[in-house]
Parts: sequence; structure tokens; C-alpha cells
Amino acid sequence: MSISARLMTALITIAMSHVATAGEAAHHPDRSRYLAPHADVAPLIDGEDGNAAWANAAWQELQYNWLGPEYTPEDFSGRYKVVWTEERIYLLAEITDDVLYDSHRHPLQQYWDDDCLEIFIDEDFSGGEHHYNHNAFAYHMSLDNRAIDIGTDKLARDYTHHVESRWRQHGDKIIWEVAIDIYTDEYVDGSDENTPVKLTAGKVMGLMVAYCDNDRSELRENFVGSEITYEGKTDQGYIDAGLFGELKLDD
Repeated sequence: MSISARLMTALITIAMSHVATAGEAAHHPDRSRYLAPHADVAPLIDGEDGNAAWANAAWQELQYNWLGPEYTPEDFSGRYKVVWTEERIYLLAEITDDVLYDSHRHPLQQYWDDDCLEIFIDEDFSGGEHHYNHNAFAYHMSLDNRAIDIGTDKLARDYTHHVESRWRQHGDKIIWEVAIDIYTDEYVDGSDENTPVKLTAGKVMGLMVAYCDNDRSELRENFVGSEITYEGKTDQGYIDAGLFGELKLDD
């Protein structure tokens, strides 16, 4: 082999090594994996959990306290499950929260400090930064069923047109159902030409779910999520899609 050929081989090897390293570095270690079954008939978004579409979906716990003091199961506990159709993914959350609180009535002001269900979606499971871009979305679902995230203009925006959301009280729990249109990172704020992705079996996306719990304070007391986080990264899901778990659409 000539010197130039050996040099080219070495460069290719180095380049491939960098690609592998970059791919591995896109997501933090110890991410969860969730397999979502296909729903032959989409669940009705009505805050009820009796729809047949949910029967085969596994529960995933909200178990990691990202922010705040220790809490009791009566104060907060939560779990969720996911199904999909070609048009949307569907998420059902079962939440115990002894105080439902929404003190910031303007939907774009301190929305993260009221009780809210937060759903993080990365369409292509690419990981990476998504603070002021749409590499991923971090939908803050408010008690009045709005979906708020930060836009490319670095301002809070209302993305309620991406979702259908309903919740209802059932004893000491609330059942919260959300249907979500999925968009790529080419989404353009304010455009009428954004088209949701058609979903297919085998597709892998990033997913993380959390709950902001406020028991009548100016700021939320706890922020509890589905993915383990480490020191320095506990409150960075709205910036870093590498914290998301893996969601695979099953057939």
C-alpha cells in the first residue's frame, strides 16, 4: 500500500471514530428505552383512561426529583404511557397532586412555576442543544391545556395548535391525555407551511416527561422527571435533548 493510500485509510478511520464518538456523546448515559405500541384506533382525548388503545402500553414512572426537597407520594406521584398512530403520538399521564395550582394567569409568564405536565420531544433522536431552535420541543402543558415552549426568537410561544390536551379528576388522581403532532427541526415559527411528520413502525424519537409541582408558592417546589440526571444537569431538559430517553414506535 502506498503512503498516500495508507494516509487516506488512516484519515477515514479517524473520521469514522469521530462520528461514533459524536453519536455516543449526543445522549447522556443511562437513558431509558420505551417501546410504544401502535393504536389501531386513536384514543379519544377526554381525560379518561378506559380507552382500549391504552391497554397494551406499559407504564413509565416519573421518579427522579430534579429540583426541590423530598416529597411524599400523597404530595406527588406520577407515571405515563404512550401509543401512536401514523398521524400522532398519544400520551396518558396518571398524576397524584394534592394541590392543583395555577397562579400565573398569563400563559407566557412563569409557566414553569405553575403545576404543569412537561413533554419533551426530539423527532429524530439526535440529541444536542435545542434552547432557541427546534431540534427538539419542550411542551409545558398548563392546567388550561395550553402548550408553551421557547421559540427561535428566544421568547415564550404558544404551541397549543400542536397538541390536543384534556385532563380530569378521578378521586385523588388526575388522568391527563395529550395527542401531539410531531415536527422536524426544520419547523419555522409563524409559518403556515409546517407539516407534521407521518409516523411509521420502527421510528426512534427522543422522549422525556416531567411534572412541575407547585403547592401555592411563587415558584414551583418540585420538578420530577422520567430520566435520571446528574449534578449540573438536573434542570436542563429545555436546553439539552441528550437527556431524553429513547422512544421506539412498535408495530
